Amino acid sequence: MKEKYLTVTALTKYIKRKFELDNHLKGVWLKGEISNFNHHSRGHMYLTIKDDHSRIQAVMFASNNRLLKFKPENGMNVLVKGQVNIYPPQGQYQLYIQQMEPDGIGALYLAFEQLKEKLKNEGLFDESRKTPIPRYPTHIGVITSPTGAAIRDIITTIRRRYPIVNVSVLPVLVQGEYAKDSIVQAIQLANQLEVFDVLIVGRGGGSIEELWSFNEEEVARAITSSNIPVISAVGHETDFTISDFVADMRAATPTGAAEFAVPSQRELKEKISGLEKNLNRIISEKVKQSNERILKLKKSYAFRYPEQLIQQKEQELDKTIERMSKALIKLQGQKSEKLENLFKRFIQQHPEKKISQNRESLSRLRTRHQLAFNQNFSKMESKFSTYVEKLTLLNPLNTMKRGYSIAYDEDGKVIQTVNRVHPGDKLSVKFYDGTIDCQVWGLEEDSE
Repeated sequence: MKEKYLTVTALTKYIKRKFELDNHLKGVWLKGEISNFNHHSRGHMYLTIKDDHSRIQAVMFASNNRLLKFKPENGMNVLVKGQVNIYPPQGQYQLYIQQMEPDGIGALYLAFEQLKEKLKNEGLFDESRKTPIPRYPTHIGVITSPTGAAIRDIITTIRRRYPIVNVSVLPVLVQGEYAKDSIVQAIQLANQLEVFDVLIVGRGGGSIEELWSFNEEEVARAITSSNIPVISAVGHETDFTISDFVADMRAATPTGAAEFAVPSQRELKEKISGLEKNLNRIISEKVKQSNERILKLKKSYAFRYPEQLIQQKEQELDKTIERMSKALIKLQGQKSEKLENLFKRFIQQHPEKKISQNRESLSRLRTRHQLAFNQNFSKMESKFSTYVEKLTLLNPLNTMKRGYSIAYDEDGKVIQTVNRVHPGDKLSVKFYDGTIDCQVWGLEEDSE
């Protein structure tokens, strides 16, 4: 009976074999909404494809998803092609996706919008970071295909408008898998050479697939990093690429880029001619004004009657000298008077008078000081004598000469009462002419 039971592995392998033999499950075209999307660090994509009523687990390995032009996201409706098979470790069927496209919108268009939004949020489209195109370049670098119509249009337009400028072509691939790397390397090389004033990067028109090299993130960042101003010239008037948004200037066509890059020699000649006319007009007006001033001077009184003018000026000079002499005499008188007043004030404030006055004041102060000193000295001397008499009266030595003495204990303290003394204590008795050491043999307290 046990031989009738299968293992789980055997059953799973059997079902997996059935899936692999079913031609309907080898190439399944499926549409639905993405959920539970997870882009693994190894590059594989794990997701769920669902509709309103069902869902299926799916996986798209890195070898298939690396060519996607857009980034799958949760909630996005997609069209997928793949194979349904069993994943043995979990015993569940899942869809192995080989191709994926957005449902209702082209993959390239979606990739374009996603990259556009990303770079815009980084600030790469801001006008503040863009460099002005030089008005009079000396060397232009053209990054495009050397065989296309775009290069012919650019060179023809530049030679016609501004033939004195140097033009160098940096040939690149403009479409295909390796085009983006070719364009990036050319931009980097142009910056390393440090000979170009401006770069024109572009190509002629085409489909979105043909123009896609100029929608690559690597190309956009190379243009942004360029130290040389870049004019983007991709496609026709209605074509827009990511390169147009990040470039320092966008031209609708390659011919338009050439017109932006260089001034028109015809317009410059017209401008120079206009400046020349204005300069001649200004010079003519200056000459006319100078002639009018000369004619006016010729007609003036000084040129017609020079002798009379000299005589008139001599009279004015005499009058001026006379006024100056009077003014000088008056000024001299005022200064002399002021000097005399100052001398009188100086005499009044002469230092000898001050010295005499100060000497008298000093003599008076000395007399007053000496008198006050003598009075204070007499008072202090009398007071000192009084203090000496009091000290003499209070001097204990005088009292001790009359037969009195002072007893001290061993600590040197005066004994004022017999209550502080005990038999056997050693005492010192001080007399006026010396000290004796003694010992207490007995006490007798006075009852009074």
